[in-house]
Amino acid sequence: MESVEIETGPQPTTAVIWLHGLGADGHDFEPIVPELRLPKPVRFVFPHAPIRPVTINQGMRMRAWYDIFQFGGGAEDEAGIRASQKLLEQLVEAEKAKKIILAGFSQGGAIVLQTALRYPERLAGVMALSTYLPIASKLAAERHGTNQDIPIFMGHGKFDDLISIDRARQSRDLLKGMNYNIEWHEYPMPHSVCAEEIRDIAQFLVRIL
Repeated sequence: MESVEIETGPQPTTAVIWLHGLGADGHDFEPIVPELRLPKPVRFVFPHAPIRPVTINQGMRMRAWYDIFQFGGGAEDEAGIRASQKLLEQLVEAEKAKKIILAGFSQGGAIVLQTALRYPERLAGVMALSTYLPIASKLAAERHGTNQDIPIFMGHGKFDDLISIDRARQSRDLLKGMNYNIEWHEYPMPHSVCAEEIRDIAQFLVRIL
């Protein structure tokens, strides 16, 4: 996969693989890196999603980790979600010499949750931003115990009109009910990222580093 790659210093021992949202690309979160002001060198990998038709956008082709059939939930593109899970697993394999944190926004966050909770080798953490848990009904049967206790940062806007905060809270509650280690944050913002969230992300990353 083509990716934007940034290293904040020499010989980083931690890699953050960060997936963008629908219609964006790997450059979307590139400007956040210097704002994090991390104390140790980190390798950031921002992959570009495949280009595919997206049903809710009249079948227009754009970068998307999976198809979306309708707003607000309903039927899911399970085949597309699992295909992107495999792509993310390949990226993780390429960074295996490092401590790995998976991060994602919106669609990207859904793929990060889908992948991390099923991944059979230890990850360092997860950041799931403005997103939800996909294929939630199958997680109990498919999850892997290796990452049962990894720290999971979930942040969501109270005024999100694309993925409602109620849907995100349902995902949070389901994960908490399965004893996952959730750090939950709500922000006065729409479907986006704000300065307060960037500050909280930086603190989360520093704790892992």
